[in-house]
Amino acid sequence: MPKCVQICVSRSKIDIQIHHSKRYKYFLAMDDNLIQVTVIDRDGTENILEVPTDINLSLMEILKASDYEILATCGGMALCATCHVEVVEGLHTLPQASDQELDMLDTLPDADDQSRLACQMYLQNNNNGMKIKIKGALQ
Repeated sequence: MPKCVQICVSRSKIDIQIHHSKRYKYFLAMDDNLIQVTVIDRDGTENILEVPTDINLSLMEILKASDYEILATCGGMALCATCHVEVVEGLHTLPQASDQELDMLDTLPDADDQSRLACQMYLQNNNNGMKIKIKGALQ
C-alpha cells in the first residue's frame, strides 16, 4: 500500500503525518529553549506567548515586543514599577526578588506576595507554564 508522508516544521515542533489507512501525528520538540507563558491583560483577556529563554530579554521587553501596553518609564532599572505584574502561577520557579525590586514594590498600593517587576524577570526553561497578570500603571 503506498504511503504519503507530510512533514510540517514550525519553530516549536515537527508535525509528521503518515497517510494510509490511519492517520498518525508525532510531535517532537525542536527547541528546548522555548516556553509558554500565559499573559492576562488588564481587560482580562488571556493569551499564550511562546517565549525563547536563550535571548537574554526581560519579561518586560518580551511583553513590549508582543504589543502589550507597558510604560517602562525607567527603561528596566526597577525605578518606576510601571511593569508591575502578578505571578498567578509559577512564582515558585522564579528566583527571589532583589532588595531594590522589593523596595519598589513596597511603593505600590496593590502589590502583594505574588507581585514582581517584569523588568527584573528573566525567564528560564523551568518557568514553562507560568501565568502572569499585567497590573502596571498606564500613566
